[in-house]
Amino acid sequence: MATSQDAPADVSNRKTMTPTLPDDIHAAAERARVLRDELQRHNIAYYVHDAPTVSDAEYDALMNELVALETKFPELVSPDSPTQRVGAAPVSAFGSITHKRPMLSLGNAFSDEDLRSFDTRAKRALGMDLAAPVDYICELKMDGLAVSLTYENGVFTQGATRGDGTTGEDITQNLRTLKSLPLRLHGDKCPALIEIRGEVFLTHQEFARINAEREKSGEPTFANPRNAAAGSLRQLDPRITAGRRLQIYLYGIGETQGYRPDTQAGLLDQYRAWGLPTNPFRQLCANIEEVIAFVGEWQDKKNAIDYDMDGVVVKVNDIRLQEELGQVARAPRWAIAYKYPALQVQTKVEDIVVQVGRTGSLTPLAWLASVAVGGVKVSRATLHNQDEIERKDIRIGDTVVIQRAGEVIPEVVRVVLEARPEGTVPYRLPDTCPSCGTPVVRPEGEAVTRCPNVAGCPAQLQTRFEHFVSRNALDIAGLGERHIAQLIAAGLVKDPADLFFLKKDDLLPLERMGDKLADNILNAIEKSKKTTLSRLIFGFGMRHVGERASTVLARRYHTLEKLAAATADELEAVHEIGRITAESVAAFFALPETKTMLDKLHRAGVEAAGDDSAPVSDHFAGKTFVFTGALTQRTREEAEALVRRFGGRASGSVSKQTSYLVAGENAGSKLTKAQSLNVTVLTEDEFASLLPDSV
Repeated sequence: MATSQDAPADVSNRKTMTPTLPDDIHAAAERARVLRDELQRHNIAYYVHDAPTVSDAEYDALMNELVALETKFPELVSPDSPTQRVGAAPVSAFGSITHKRPMLSLGNAFSDEDLRSFDTRAKRALGMDLAAPVDYICELKMDGLAVSLTYENGVFTQGATRGDGTTGEDITQNLRTLKSLPLRLHGDKCPALIEIRGEVFLTHQEFARINAEREKSGEPTFANPRNAAAGSLRQLDPRITAGRRLQIYLYGIGETQGYRPDTQAGLLDQYRAWGLPTNPFRQLCANIEEVIAFVGEWQDKKNAIDYDMDGVVVKVNDIRLQEELGQVARAPRWAIAYKYPALQVQTKVEDIVVQVGRTGSLTPLAWLASVAVGGVKVSRATLHNQDEIERKDIRIGDTVVIQRAGEVIPEVVRVVLEARPEGTVPYRLPDTCPSCGTPVVRPEGEAVTRCPNVAGCPAQLQTRFEHFVSRNALDIAGLGERHIAQLIAAGLVKDPADLFFLKKDDLLPLERMGDKLADNILNAIEKSKKTTLSRLIFGFGMRHVGERASTVLARRYHTLEKLAAATADELEAVHEIGRITAESVAAFFALPETKTMLDKLHRAGVEAAGDDSAPVSDHFAGKTFVFTGALTQRTREEAEALVRRFGGRASGSVSKQTSYLVAGENAGSKLTKAQSLNVTVLTEDEFASLLPDSV
């Protein structure tokens, strides 16, 4: 805390003065309460309002007195006490936390026209006149680590990383070390429960300090502030996190009980009133043109602030309209992230190599003369496929412009033709697989060249195993790339199910495999036998089946046996599963080697439980419900959960596929649209009458 300029002359002496402590527990409890409240007010003044009210010494004196009180009377220690920011013992591993509401991703905009298109889409979805204005709020897009914080009755109880959007890592103890994060919300009117979303980040100054210390001690330095922030939050020892001066800004909301904001601007104001830090650089805009002006203004100003920001998040300000707009897949329709142009640099293509993926895809990569892009050393870039190589005419020896946006592998933007040396030749992908020598194929209508040797290609086996054991699949810790390669080379595993039959004697001969590591791997394999159906489906690594499709299929079919028996036509009828994905899934389960693998998984005792959110019946199967207006009998989230629980689909927008619109009070444009499409409109009572008798 910065020392105020007008601090009393004798303030520094107070830091070491021993406070006189009461002997009576009741007096001590009252004094402890007063100290906690006062320390919280000073924290809010410093971190939220940037207006310190006491000097460092005065603050330390108050803190020392509270520490002394809690030491003398341990029963006075409370979870929200500022003395408890660092006190937890190191953990051996992070647990997981399921977000009560998913943490969504954002769609991207890269130009003024993209923003205007977003504005048009929102108005059309709301049934508005395209000339009518919509209020938007612009917030700086922090380049840090997204987190979710849960407060119960005003007290911070747990915090998690974003993870896959549904489940994140439990980093509660590390988040407690952030001095700017209140352990108790300020004020009396705190909701019974609220999930608060935000971003943890490091300032450039603190990033430089951390790297200087690591360099001095011989440790590898962090590549950029974002990586440093993420690494700091994932320390198993909270004391290390506490020493890294992480910052946090809060900007979003998940599940809540007892509080509902009217606007995004009002939400941010309420956060500040509760003592939560929010980014001061935001602006309420009356229309999309004002948004575009704000975006342009910050393109020039973004380098003047002491932390990384790579764009502007634009949100519809009215929460009611946000709910009307809903979401598509994992992104809301009411928000978009404008991304500033990626940094571009020149370097040289020293070679082109081909990687073989788990589905047999051949991906060409350019090996580059190492160059720094945005503080990160880059030595390779994706070339995507043969068509892209030919379109850009990329050759070994060329000087190229590369760009890196976010944390993805860089790509080649263009060739600097005037710098091309003599003697270069056009590049073509090999005719045979570089891993197994099998002639490659390029299916008609596809851009990707593939190795068809699914069962026998070492590269495909390797990447397929790596995917199967990865964190978002079976999460088998300790089984790394090198050990997987050795197991394959030794003929000990031919498909992922073979992992469950490994013995210690199989592992010990592997290079750099000790007795303890072998035990840890076998324990991790044993633990992974009890998993969820969505994780197992994702772990199979089927083409076109990512985490979202895996979750959708798990919720629809409940068991692996039912999914394996489904036809392509049946799969295509599942909402969010298209024809290409359906055919891929059906083809995978029709393979003889898949049937062999499933039999081995069964014999090994692998149990893939249905997801908690799986329907309990098909009562609403094939029906799509949309809810609008203010509901009085249950919240919108509760109503949508009931629909999904009984096999139906809850959508945020009205279309010809909508079966029922349930209209509460003050129903808006969705009601008008439903009536124009002859969609059946229900009252809340009529919806309740459709529910099973058990509800």
